[in-house]
Amino acid sequence: MSNQSAIDRLLSTINMHSHSFDEGTAHVEIHGNQVLNTTLVEGLKVESQETSRGVDVDILVEAGTVIEQPVYFCFGMLENGLQHIRMNVRFGAKAKAHFISHCSFSNATEVEHIMDADIHLEPGAEYRYFERHVHSMDSGIKVIPKAKVQLEESSRFATEFELIKGRVGLIDIDYEAECGPHSVLELLSRISGRQDDVIKIREAGKLSGEYSRGVLTSNIAVRDRAQALIQNELTATAAGAVGHVDCNEIVQDEAQAKAIPIVDVRHPKAHVTHEAAIGSVDSKQLQTLMSRGLSEDEAVEMIIQGLLRK
Repeated sequence: MSNQSAIDRLLSTINMHSHSFDEGTAHVEIHGNQVLNTTLVEGLKVESQETSRGVDVDILVEAGTVIEQPVYFCFGMLENGLQHIRMNVRFGAKAKAHFISHCSFSNATEVEHIMDADIHLEPGAEYRYFERHVHSMDSGIKVIPKAKVQLEESSRFATEFELIKGRVGLIDIDYEAECGPHSVLELLSRISGRQDDVIKIREAGKLSGEYSRGVLTSNIAVRDRAQALIQNELTATAAGAVGHVDCNEIVQDEAQAKAIPIVDVRHPKAHVTHEAAIGSVDSKQLQTLMSRGLSEDEAVEMIIQGLLRK
């Protein structure tokens, strides 16, 4: 299969085609452990190396560069196997970019997707990252993303992780971030599990710089026999540091969910709050939707989608 054929098939699984990219839009396609295509713009450097263990990807957004259009990444596998991506991401001072990543395993039944990321933002840099997963309805998918993030003064890192189409299988997220003075950290996860899916999330933010801010949000829905374990932790050790941990989980059928919000404040002028809510769908919302003609299953699904997309 040619590179272009693989790219077209990969993009079609996420309802995107290669010709939809504008001339000034950067995009990278990786199938399995093979880099199929790299299209860049000024100020963005991407170097990749295929190894026997996977793919090493170095990403640099040069100092002062502002990339107006989103940068698209597509990771996927059209067949079963292991995909191991090691990413080294660097944003120079005052660099700004928005990355959109699609991870597609919609045709595979036995896949292990491992992502190890090292992210460093220099002073004043801004990195927004949106990652959407599309899985098959089979249970053989394992997703294991890990990231270590370093935010220097007045930088900002905001990420959204979404997995609401297809079976989760197993997902095990592990993110750690160190926040410098006046930096901002925002981590948001939206995941829907069913049957015997397993969802594990560990996110830890260290607000070690003065007036740093952090928000960790998890919106999770589990049905059937699915299980979820969410551990979100914020540690504030500097004056003016402010943070919030928010976990919302809907549990249906025989599913199980556990939330462990950890708030650790070590400075008298720091302030961190937390909120966790676990339970079934709201009965009043359910009755209201059913009174408007929806079945119980349709009403439950609408409430769950509302939670995941908020």
